[in-house]
Amino acid sequence: MPLEFFLDRNLGRRVAEGLRACGWTVHRIGDVFSDDGQDVADEEWIAHGLDRSWVPLSKDGRIKTRDLEIQSVLEREAVLFYLDNQQLRAAEMIDRLAACRDAIHRAVEKGGPAAYAVRSDCIERTWP
Repeated sequence: MPLEFFLDRNLGRRVAEGLRACGWTVHRIGDVFSDDGQDVADEEWIAHGLDRSWVPLSKDGRIKTRDLEIQSVLEREAVLFYLDNQQLRAAEMIDRLAACRDAIHRAVEKGGPAAYAVRSDCIERTWP
């Protein structure tokens, strides 16, 4: 079964479109929740995606340090990914994720609970 990803609102529409153009199956918070998910707490969108077996992607590395946000990952023994640089432009985020696609897939297959930073040319497990 191909992986599906759930993008945090901080990744934006351009990243979703770029990943789709690379063959990824992605869901945006704005596709699922009203008002582009502006009032949806991180723990809610993460749990919603994981309940559907969608892999969460964010650019907020602090997400792994907040008990409420990481609880869904822990309970479901899931995997979450975040970009390690919040200053990247959309094209750079797409390139980074695409370059690490195989490693991301292997990490999901390995299972969790885990959080990984997506670096320029690799992923690194950062939690637990």
